[in-house]
Amino acid sequence: MASKYASSQPEGFTNRIEKVAIVGAGGSIGKHLTEALIKTGKHTITAIARPKSTSKLPEGLNIVHVDYSGDDDAALVEALQGQQALIITMSVTASRGTVNKLVCAAAKAGVPYILPNWFGHDDANNSLCDDSMLSANRDSILAEFSALKSISYIFLVCNFWYEFSLGGGPDRFGFDFKNRSFIQFDEHDVVFNTTTWPQCGRAIASLLSLKEFPDDESDKSPTLSQFANSSVYISSFRVSQRDMWESVKRVTDTTDSDWTITHESVIQRWKESRAAVEKGDFAVFPRMLYSRMFFPTADGDYQSRLELHNDLLGLPIEDLDEFTAIAMKMGMNYEVVKGH
Repeated sequence: MASKYASSQPEGFTNRIEKVAIVGAGGSIGKHLTEALIKTGKHTITAIARPKSTSKLPEGLNIVHVDYSGDDDAALVEALQGQQALIITMSVTASRGTVNKLVCAAAKAGVPYILPNWFGHDDANNSLCDDSMLSANRDSILAEFSALKSISYIFLVCNFWYEFSLGGGPDRFGFDFKNRSFIQFDEHDVVFNTTTWPQCGRAIASLLSLKEFPDDESDKSPTLSQFANSSVYISSFRVSQRDMWESVKRVTDTTDSDWTITHESVIQRWKESRAAVEKGDFAVFPRMLYSRMFFPTADGDYQSRLELHNDLLGLPIEDLDEFTAIAMKMGMNYEVVKGH
């Protein structure tokens, strides 16, 4: 990138991000990111959608239909011309090749900042990423950026999405609201960070609303460029499974006796599901992924080791029970949730 101060940029430079493209604007997380960006009134948002996409997109978008699954990236590069940031939101099981193709096209188009489909685990925690089978995805992304050099990535570390995970059935946080059952993992006291969809949206909208560079050497205000090739750490709640369980009982006005409660060793649960995934049973991937977060090593509690960026981004304090209630409504139809 050019000089790190706005005062040293060429004539005509505007020290803000005005044009943002997003892939997956109608998806689970993409919808919340897009709506939050639109709400700021500071950005022109372009949704990059496949020609046959039937996703319902938020109002206030420019929409460009591009088939980015093939080998010819000319149309994609053209669609990204003039964009200052690209947000890629896709399923965790999406082909790494597709993400890499989008990144390469953005580099050709001169897009300086990319959020390359990493909205979750602490990418700096190698043990957690290895055990969760996410390291290959992370390393592929980082290798792409290392080779291109002209663009910068930004990861959003938010851990699992709270309402999606709590309402997503027993393979995630252990709750089955339809059958009123609860799987207690060990002593259910391991603490970790978790973030709601709206909080993720607010974080990205605030991040891309920051000045790009400091005005000059004396300007110490936060900027987008300070996060280039690094991660943004946010959180809605720092909770244990016990905390979630107590919240569920408050929201439902129930007691333990109203639920079917079973107990499992989370390490054994992880080992068995990991072995199944390695044999090709990807249906148990969520169980493997979530089980690892409940290990007694508390790898998901990054708030105890690092400073969150919540205050820097002006994120609000949220109410746990409010989002537990939202999760429960989702959980009454969690087969649909599991498909996303």
